[in-house]
Amino acid sequence: MAGILILMSVLYYNRTLAIIHSKVSDIAEKNISQTAGLFNLMLQGYNSLSKSLNSNYELTRLLQETASNPAVGVINERTITNIIGAAYYSRSEVVGIHILSKDGKVYSYERQFAGVIDNNYAQTEWYKKLGESSGNMVWLGLYSGSPINTMQQQDKVFVFGRKLYDLTNHKEIGILVIETNPSPIMEALSNVSISPGTRVYILGEDQKVIASSGQKGAKQPQLDQLPRPSEDENIVVDSTSNQLIVAANTSLAGWTIYGLTPKNDIRAEVYQTTKYLIIVAFLLIILSTVLASIVSRNIASPLKLLIREMKKVEMGNFSGSVNVNSFDEINSLVSSFNRMVHRMDELIETIKISTVSEKNAQLQALQSQVNPHFLYNTLDMIYWMLDEQENERLSRVVLSLSQMFRYSSNWEEASRTTLRRELEQIRHYLTIIETRLGGRLRTEIAADEAWMDVVLPKMTIQPIIENAVKYGLEPQGSLGYLRVTTEVHENKLHIKVEDNGAGMDEQTLERVRETLSLRQSGISNEGEPGSRRGIGLRNVHDRLVMMFGEAYGLQIESTLKQGTMVEITIPIPPKGENEDEHIDRG
Repeated sequence: MAGILILMSVLYYNRTLAIIHSKVSDIAEKNISQTAGLFNLMLQGYNSLSKSLNSNYELTRLLQETASNPAVGVINERTITNIIGAAYYSRSEVVGIHILSKDGKVYSYERQFAGVIDNNYAQTEWYKKLGESSGNMVWLGLYSGSPINTMQQQDKVFVFGRKLYDLTNHKEIGILVIETNPSPIMEALSNVSISPGTRVYILGEDQKVIASSGQKGAKQPQLDQLPRPSEDENIVVDSTSNQLIVAANTSLAGWTIYGLTPKNDIRAEVYQTTKYLIIVAFLLIILSTVLASIVSRNIASPLKLLIREMKKVEMGNFSGSVNVNSFDEINSLVSSFNRMVHRMDELIETIKISTVSEKNAQLQALQSQVNPHFLYNTLDMIYWMLDEQENERLSRVVLSLSQMFRYSSNWEEASRTTLRRELEQIRHYLTIIETRLGGRLRTEIAADEAWMDVVLPKMTIQPIIENAVKYGLEPQGSLGYLRVTTEVHENKLHIKVEDNGAGMDEQTLERVRETLSLRQSGISNEGEPGSRRGIGLRNVHDRLVMMFGEAYGLQIESTLKQGTMVEITIPIPPKGENEDEHIDRG
């Protein structure tokens, strides 16, 4: 009990852990897929904002215009600032928009208007990235403060930009830089987290970290060695290491989002279940030990003794008895067993004696029906032959009849014979039949010599041939063929008696088959019209079933005006086995 309990606990723990890992992997995959989609929507909005400024005809014209009148220049600058302000207020997360013109002027609209522009911006890395671009959006990433306004350094900003072109002549007119609140991005990153220990990173196309949810100063993993989604797949999940890794691409920016979750955080969900299982297992081990001692002392030992005696009974020994001193229920069970064994021994002896006597009586009663039936037909034939005064042929007929009568009447010696002796008597019978039909019958006996010693009931084939001649070949008045062959299938010998006689229609064939089945089940229909036609077949079938069992007997196939085939199925004893023993088991 303890071993089974521990095994079931381990299997339950492993299965639960595997299910949790699978569910967590599915959740992580869905989360990062949603996050990637959210970033695409967000970046698409930012891209649309920058395109709206670049496609503003008034803005691009004013940025290229040089006013000779200072008053006009001030108006132009105010107009540019107003256009930028309109874009600024179109999205709530925008904290600053800056345009750096080719002539070095800076136009800004941001929260703090008193900012000071960094005069060395042309030497900064972000400016060089924008300058090297060809008009596409450049996602610069998270900055601790504004890269342009030196007075705004206390809040983080997400920065992106692009070159501005005159769309009519594709002339570069400046650089657009937009700063946004990073909260939407950080909130999107938190959507990837599935546990407190999850760390999320955004890598740009240059494999540099654009944003992350890790704590400042925390050791950063080697992100360049992590699995990355290919062009054919958007999401990749890897759980082979000590942490669950999910990664997804953003189609618009070319970013890769990584979510790294320690597996210890996942296992923490089953720790409480594990503790509970350990406590329950420990208590059940103690309880099972106590119960095992009680059961062994008061129940198991008497039952083992009882089982030992039962095995002796299975082996055929009914002379033993059991004596125990245990609970009343066990004592009662043992007493009942002793009485049952004694009674079974008596019943087996009684049934064995009565079964043998009844079987022999039924077998001899059935076989005795064949003699008068055969004798009447033969005497009738002799009568007609004497009437025709065919004395020469009569001698052969009388001789064959004598041999057959001697063979068929010797039931006391044995009710069984071999296929060899049965076929010898069939040849005598065919001599009589061929003589009577005057050359209108051709016979062939093609039995394999290997099966000549197989045992079968005496007078099995003769009634079948008699029926074939009387009902099939003789009425048609033309040349008839009769063939006896043997086949073996699945350790069964099939003796086939085939003729080309009148055959039977479907109704007659069905009635003969029903006669066999009714007789086998103990129901007789001999009083019905036409039932005498199948009495010989029925008698043979019953004797085969009685000798070998329900799996053996006769099968009949017939076609009107084409002939009839009767198949006798009997068992073939395995090599080295006594044939009489095989028959008794049938």
